Amino acid sequence: MLKKITTLLGLVALFGGILLNAQENQAAAKADQAKEFVTACASLDCKATCPQQSAIATFKDEFQVADMNLKSNDGVFETVQDPETGIVQCKYVWQTSAVVYQLSMRQDQDVVSGRPLCILKINSASGDAKGTVPNRSKAEVKAGVAAKILKVNFAEGETIQPGEVIYEFVPQVISHDSVTASATHALSVKDMMVKLWESTGIYSFIQQTKLEWTLGIGKAIMICVGLLLIYLAIVKGFEPLLLLPIGFGAIMSNIPLAEIAAPDGILGILFQGVNLGIYPLLIFLGIGAMTDFGPLIANPKTALLGGAAQLGIFVALLGAVLITVFTPEHIINFSIKDAASIGIIGGADGPTAIFLSSRLSPNLLGSIAVAAYSYMALVPIIQPPIIRMLTTPEERKIRMSQLRKVSKLEKILFPIMITLLCCLLLPSAAPLISMLMLGNLMRESMCVDRLSDTAQNALINIVTIFLGLSVGSKLSADKFLNFETLGILLLGLVAFAVGTAGGVLMGKAMCRLSGGKINPMIGAAGVSAVPMAARVVNKIGLEEDPQNFLLMHAMGPNVSGVIGSAVAAGVLLCALG
Repeated sequence: MLKKITTLLGLVALFGGILLNAQENQAAAKADQAKEFVTACASLDCKATCPQQSAIATFKDEFQVADMNLKSNDGVFETVQDPETGIVQCKYVWQTSAVVYQLSMRQDQDVVSGRPLCILKINSASGDAKGTVPNRSKAEVKAGVAAKILKVNFAEGETIQPGEVIYEFVPQVISHDSVTASATHALSVKDMMVKLWESTGIYSFIQQTKLEWTLGIGKAIMICVGLLLIYLAIVKGFEPLLLLPIGFGAIMSNIPLAEIAAPDGILGILFQGVNLGIYPLLIFLGIGAMTDFGPLIANPKTALLGGAAQLGIFVALLGAVLITVFTPEHIINFSIKDAASIGIIGGADGPTAIFLSSRLSPNLLGSIAVAAYSYMALVPIIQPPIIRMLTTPEERKIRMSQLRKVSKLEKILFPIMITLLCCLLLPSAAPLISMLMLGNLMRESMCVDRLSDTAQNALINIVTIFLGLSVGSKLSADKFLNFETLGILLLGLVAFAVGTAGGVLMGKAMCRLSGGKINPMIGAAGVSAVPMAARVVNKIGLEEDPQNFLLMHAMGPNVSGVIGSAVAAGVLLCALG
């Protein structure tokens, strides 16, 4: 009996030892996993537009007691972690100096993953004609994980030398706020007055101009540009619905020290709608709810005029490429994506231009949007000379026959068929086309009047305000006050003129083929400036013949131009996006 009891106790002890050893191994494994998790959490997302690479530097899986020097793939930044405290330093290690162009963090601030922290303007290498890094190049730093900023060593406008630490942070898995009693500090009157002076915009303009002109006097110039846009909107009536909020957004974003356009500012938050492509699509929904495709359905041949008017888009694209080839790199340097974004101005469709440029060339978004809406407002000035130059008085007097009546069934089937056709042939244009057709379907179905009324009134008005302010927030001195903006304005004008000419020439060809039944002037309405282009054609027709009403005939190519510009944007996005 004693032997059996001894054996039983031995087995129990054996199993107990095995279980205890397993628990110890499991605890050790969990500790290693936790240590690896904390180490892996300290990551830095470096999106550098120069060199034209983006890199993510992530700490190794195993925890090292030695310094952890981890370089991103482009060699612009280096991260070093103290193994005892866990503090991580972000160093600038590029071979040339850089200027802190934008600073979106401060000491003792908690940041979340993906939040922009700072933007550096990297200087060119001396002694190199082209420069190792172009002057317009930027390096944007984003937080890879949630972290607490412990120290920021530089302010906006200051110069960083290679090897200097930009900021220090501690990765955070869990964060909390502690409420403590407020401390009282005795401040002298002199200190308060100095602090008050340093918090003024005047002081910021003076100090930042000494460090980097685009951060000081450049902002003052952009405020004047914003005032000019407001003047054009109110006094001259140039696209006031967009130019007024764009101008005021430019003023708000260039107010020193306010950080209105920072990631946490109101304009920075609103810009996410442009960044995600939401605002242009919602505006297309409203445009569809306001558009009558009846003239296009009644005379489908006019769709060719809307397609021909998109010629200016591709001419401007080629022009941007040629300017880049024959112009020194440090003056104008358009990529093929930049050229495509500039070319879309020729479609005279602001939402489409914003949608495409936000995808392909976000740095040029402000300049492209201002150019697009400015030329849309100048339609009554730009188009008449081109129309008169390419047509004869006899052609301008041609009267077109009355359009047939379009049935309700045709108007309902049209947006559905166009959407399905777009999905089959060009899916990249589906977001724009489908939202346009959804709005039109709500209009023509006549069973959702409340939705249709909201889309063409309240919704589009609200989104227009947000879109204008968001675009205005991107009107900064370094992106607007340069030769590239002049190139954009010039190419936009060329694109608009060529698009108008292309539509008129196609109209002349159709006039010949139809035996003189089509007035070639309606081809000028092929640009999608609805309904300004159609009104210009109608006005010229009435000047030649007071009884020649061309408005409804011109609306056919006008609305087809909206579809054509969206299709052109889809083609460019599919090819280059």
